Amino acid sequence: MDVSQYLEIFLDETDEHLQNLNTQILLLEQEPDNMDTINEIFRAAHSLKGMAGTMGYKRMQNLTHDMENVFSEVRNGNIKVKAEMIDVLFQCLDALDEYNANIRESADEGTNDNEPLIKQLNDIMNDGKEGAETAAPAAAPTSEQPAGESGGKKWLEIKLGESERSVLKEAVKQGKNVYGLTVSIQEACILKAARAFLVFKAIEEDGEIIVSDPPTQEIEDEKFGFDFSLIVISGSPLDKVIAAASNVSEIQEVLGDVLDLDHEEKTEAAVQETQEKPEAVEPAAVPAAPAAVPAAPAKGNKKVEEKKPAASKPVVNRTVRVDIEKLDTLMNLVSELIIAKNSLVSASAVSGTSSTAVNEQIEYLESVTTSLHESVMKVRMVPIESTVSKFPRMVRDLQKKLGKKMELYMTGEETELDRTVVDEIGDPLMHLLRNSADHGLESAEVRKERGKPEVGSIFLDAYQDGNNVVIEVRDDGNGIDTQAVRNKAIERGVITPEQAENMNEKDSIELLFNAGFSTAQVVSDVSGRGVGLDVVKSKIEALSGEVEVKSKLGEGSSWIIRLPLTLAIIQALMVDIGNEKYAVSLGAIQTIEDIPPQDVKLVQAKEVIQLRDLVIPLIRLNEILDIESKKDPDENLVVVIVKKGDKLAGLVVDELIGQQEIVIKPLGKYVSKCKVISGATVLGDGEVALILDANTLI
Repeated sequence: MDVSQYLEIFLDETDEHLQNLNTQILLLEQEPDNMDTINEIFRAAHSLKGMAGTMGYKRMQNLTHDMENVFSEVRNGNIKVKAEMIDVLFQCLDALDEYNANIRESADEGTNDNEPLIKQLNDIMNDGKEGAETAAPAAAPTSEQPAGESGGKKWLEIKLGESERSVLKEAVKQGKNVYGLTVSIQEACILKAARAFLVFKAIEEDGEIIVSDPPTQEIEDEKFGFDFSLIVISGSPLDKVIAAASNVSEIQEVLGDVLDLDHEEKTEAAVQETQEKPEAVEPAAVPAAPAAVPAAPAKGNKKVEEKKPAASKPVVNRTVRVDIEKLDTLMNLVSELIIAKNSLVSASAVSGTSSTAVNEQIEYLESVTTSLHESVMKVRMVPIESTVSKFPRMVRDLQKKLGKKMELYMTGEETELDRTVVDEIGDPLMHLLRNSADHGLESAEVRKERGKPEVGSIFLDAYQDGNNVVIEVRDDGNGIDTQAVRNKAIERGVITPEQAENMNEKDSIELLFNAGFSTAQVVSDVSGRGVGLDVVKSKIEALSGEVEVKSKLGEGSSWIIRLPLTLAIIQALMVDIGNEKYAVSLGAIQTIEDIPPQDVKLVQAKEVIQLRDLVIPLIRLNEILDIESKKDPDENLVVVIVKKGDKLAGLVVDELIGQQEIVIKPLGKYVSKCKVISGATVLGDGEVALILDANTLI
């Protein structure tokens, strides 16, 4: 079977499972006895194993199979979670990441068998088995053995251990249902194990398989006849669970019933039944079947034949995976539509057409294009959780590597950003967190001397602020020693001693963003190579964002990243400078002022204005852009007040044209050196206007 068509889906789902495993194993380290976490890890490892096996990646399958075995023993109470086990599991995740990267690169998992890791997992298993109960329950009869008194209800012959029984009872307390199922596969079926795997997957969409008979490994190895039995926990009605299993092709029939667990508590002998003969569990009455499965009787065994009316099918998943390139194409088409709409508005104004019908249609078109733009933007928006969820594991590893105690606190993971932005901010955030861990936080001894908690805190907060998303990385560490930064800059020849004397705190901090700059005394694999903050600044600015730093020596630092929600279509103020038109993003503008020439003052030979107790520097755009102004020097100045972080500046323009929705077109690499221009846009009359970058101007 050619499985290459499923490669993209496999990679996407593997990424999700690996991230889930990272998160859950971190939780397990904090709460070793949390059964929900243990079950979640078992399920994720089981799913990964099945997917890898289906795709033919045997090495990946073997490693996840051994991980699943370990967690099967943990679930059964035979193995206790220890610190060494957590370390081994994280090494397994790194190995799986390596397989995944190889597959993404070449569609091949590579040649690393990871035998040392598999040996460590088996050692964990063997330790557990030595301490486990010696009297294991006898295997329940397989489908090739006679069913005995229970007939088709072979799930009644499954023996339950203490841990399984406690899991089932806890599920019942939480209002969930416990079902027994026997699934029969058609005798003509060639790939029995594959069909069984699909049944498992279908049931686990809306439930959890607690026990299978034969065990899962035997089913995978096709060491069974043509049927197998399951004990399942689910919040759904029995009919829905049966329908999910029956919808797998080549399934002959599915029998099922509700399990009654009450009688287990009646005698002490029942508690010990795992070491004696299996006790028949009387099926309880099943509630009437929902309308979705009208053919099913109200009580007793449910039997669903292979061919049922379409009404019995479960509700399909309502989400669709879409390649980001398709969304880029859609966004470009919406952009062209907005340009066409602007052209129509412009042509209508030029021709002097005042037909009410035409104007109404133009207004309607504006409304539709705006709604279409917003809808496409919403489709492109994804939570930043996909990027930040890998950081708790990274901080845990840094804690061990640096020998410091630290804790990461994250808020706002649900904050949404354009997909292209989310893909790019991972590296900058990683550098800032490593910077906080290595340079920011002091050692436990120093923190104790300073009266701080021994465990340092790093915070990653994300939130929406107007048309921007703000991501803050904070720590309660040492803060930035600006004197040390200036000394290092003098030593490296970045500034002269005279320049250093005249530098304020903010200018000193800006030195950290110089390429190759590092204050680390020792070069390590964490920091000191001079790669980091310059990458942060250039990456964020490439996304039309900005980085701001606040620090207090001895108390900590805060790195604030401000990013636009979208990079494609923005609301802008159109202005005239000389005979040229320019656009300024509306998100950067605070106010527009009319300033008499006599109100312009000089401070250190630079023009400023005083506005409501604030001194604001003036930037004459005609001088910056080398354009001859058409304004008379005696006329009042039109000043657009723009803001970057807590800095303000006044952009002097000749005239205001008005607000307009514009499509940002990149200028390409040939004019990338011109930092004050962030892109261009096509106006309604076909003219090209350049977009000014207020951040760079300030």
